[in-house]
Amino acid sequence: MQVAVNRKNIKFLPDSSRVIARFLYTGEEKALNTIRYVLNMPEQSASQALNPTLRDFSLRHRNISRIFEKHFNKISYLLKQLDVDPESLDVSQKSLIGSYFTMEYSIESAAFFNPSIVEHPDQSETGRDEKRVILSFRATGEGHISSIVFRTGVLDKNNNLSIEPVGNMLEEAQQIRKHIYDKASFKSKLDEMKDIHDLVPPELILDKLNDTFTYGELRDCVKDARNTLHLSADTEILFNQIMWLALSHYELDFSLDTNISERVIFPVSVNERNGIEDARFVKFTDDNGETIYYATYTAYDGTTILPKMLETRDFYHFKILPLHGEIAQNKGMALFPRKVNGKYAMLCRLDGSNNYISYSDNINIWREAKLLQQPRFPWEFIQIGNGGSPLETPEGWLVITHGVGPVREYTLGASLFDLENPEKEIGRLKSPLLIPNAEEREGYVPNVVYSCGSMIHNDELIIPYAMSDYASTYATVNLSELLNELKKSK
Repeated sequence: MQVAVNRKNIKFLPDSSRVIARFLYTGEEKALNTIRYVLNMPEQSASQALNPTLRDFSLRHRNISRIFEKHFNKISYLLKQLDVDPESLDVSQKSLIGSYFTMEYSIESAAFFNPSIVEHPDQSETGRDEKRVILSFRATGEGHISSIVFRTGVLDKNNNLSIEPVGNMLEEAQQIRKHIYDKASFKSKLDEMKDIHDLVPPELILDKLNDTFTYGELRDCVKDARNTLHLSADTEILFNQIMWLALSHYELDFSLDTNISERVIFPVSVNERNGIEDARFVKFTDDNGETIYYATYTAYDGTTILPKMLETRDFYHFKILPLHGEIAQNKGMALFPRKVNGKYAMLCRLDGSNNYISYSDNINIWREAKLLQQPRFPWEFIQIGNGGSPLETPEGWLVITHGVGPVREYTLGASLFDLENPEKEIGRLKSPLLIPNAEEREGYVPNVVYSCGSMIHNDELIIPYAMSDYASTYATVNLSELLNELKKSK
């Protein structure tokens, strides 16, 4: 029997008008020439040049003058080469210079896809049988650079989604703070990355640091080591590894006057410069009853991937850390929404074909994994993977899976696992739950439906999913019907 899927008539489409103002720098020589041109302008001419820019772009960005000032400050050190004191410039000159080092970036001009959904921490002003939710998306723009963005909405008693008003003034984090590092865990992560440490031990650098240290202290230590150590190729690789890892830790704070739909988690660290991919959000409940939202995602620098974890309680403040351990080296990690038998549990993949499960006493360290699922049916012969965090039901852990079959078609399936022993598969659908239809199979990557996280509401499964890596939508499934089918399918 085929489980009925109710596709909802709502589409999340890419919108090229949604832009952020980013820092633009194309080299020192060009920057110095630009600054000279502005400084040679009469004061009145500078104001006249600035006014139309402020008029036009203040309609597109919140406090554009603050953005110009921020970007001016990033290049103000260059003024020393021109024998100019930055403090001698007036506000108009600083803002005008900053405007030349600013560009707009359309964050979702190419695609708006791979969504997940979680319960919103704020359930005020919702009616009976309603639920306010947060949907996360992978937004992709010029150069195929991906970021994380959000929408909010309210599910009614029939699980029809009303999207709440979407803000137009998009912003990156107001404040980006570097992390305080623990030397022992930092060295442990370096050891996992090692190819060369037998030749160049990291202790040569790290032993000069305290048990905890800042990014600036590490940077200065590496700089000193570069000046004193023999710079073999192996040593230079170690330096690069250390700084690459250090840049992967940071915290973000968004302004309280931003709507969640205006907050953009754009790549910050060098290991993310080509994108933040496929965040799998989950509302996690700790043993003491406290809740925190986690998201596992993949940082990509164009060559190397680094699984990372994002955590937040309010979607204003975010903490980002890399995941440690031998199995934290691949894509598609998805955290269980609570501990299982006293341990954190994670779905993961160690190869390109199978599903694995891992347990840990520390949410950031994942060392061992067990094979959980292998392809069984034709529509998953190429690969089976998770479609987000497991969902707890009275009958077991419900896991949405993705399968890859003929002609690289991605479909969604479902499996059920024992609550106390999630390594025990109770059942798996013999046929896909969701297959790309005629409309969904056309896009940037044809023949793909893909989800990064579902939820349960009013006895239905809510599955947001991407359509061929271009746009997104969602569907609902009767939970009892799905669970009954799964229990019969073993």
